[in-house]
Amino acid sequence: MTAHFMVIGNPIAHSKSPMIHQAFANQAGLDIRYARQLCPTDEASFIAVIEAFFNGGGIGANVTVPFKQMAFDYCQKNGELSNNAAAAGAVNTLYYKNEVLIGDNTDGQGLVNHMLSMDWQLTGANIAIIGAGGAARGVILPLIDAGVASITLANRTLVKAQDLIADLRENNATIKAADIQSCETSALTGDFDIIINATSIGLTGDKLPLSDGLTCSKAYDMMYGKSLPFLSHFENKGAVTSDGFGMLLGQAALSFLLWTGFAADVNKAKTALQDPALGDRFWR
Repeated sequence: MTAHFMVIGNPIAHSKSPMIHQAFANQAGLDIRYARQLCPTDEASFIAVIEAFFNGGGIGANVTVPFKQMAFDYCQKNGELSNNAAAAGAVNTLYYKNEVLIGDNTDGQGLVNHMLSMDWQLTGANIAIIGAGGAARGVILPLIDAGVASITLANRTLVKAQDLIADLRENNATIKAADIQSCETSALTGDFDIIINATSIGLTGDKLPLSDGLTCSKAYDMMYGKSLPFLSHFENKGAVTSDGFGMLLGQAALSFLLWTGFAADVNKAKTALQDPALGDRFWR
């Protein structure tokens, strides 16, 4: 019997999730249908689509922009939240367990798993994160759980970074005990083990206001699919770099595991998705 999954968002036509999850299903020998679901951006429409999907026998759903906060609120009222979802304040994965709706967030752990797969040392690492939006919020607890020594959160508007840290500390004892600092992006300086760009600024070709005194051993941009100025900047300074394609695969693999119990081989899926036989279909 075909197992049904979906990703809900607006816009959604660009989503790579159907091809990624089909690659996982091929490994598992599972018959699946993974659909892109466009939804009006109001809460009532989102709830109607989610409820219709699961009432109709759907197994699992991914949630993307702009519905991650709505999914969080819905699960808070009508189900349960994982620790990562509670810390992130957002849900990207939905499924039922023991007849209870579970909202999870696999984004941050997907990032951590990708870094570890590249042998990037996280235990004891000093990390800088640029950006104070949802992407940054979602990775802080998984990085702390991975054993980083410190996190410096930099944002163009300092108060936004300060407010994010305060909110995280208020709601999570693990984060409250962690060494987390904040500063304006232009004031971020010193040498870090890893610097993460959690903004989307590179997709426009714009550059972050980075200090000449800012260096790192490794630089990671959560964006992917094109040349990114953030990575070029640190490559020129001798850093090892990576875009966020591995994070995309990693978060998807964790969702697939929650839904099916199958631990997909992310590297094998990456190879399959980069098969020349696909041409440019994956990146369109």
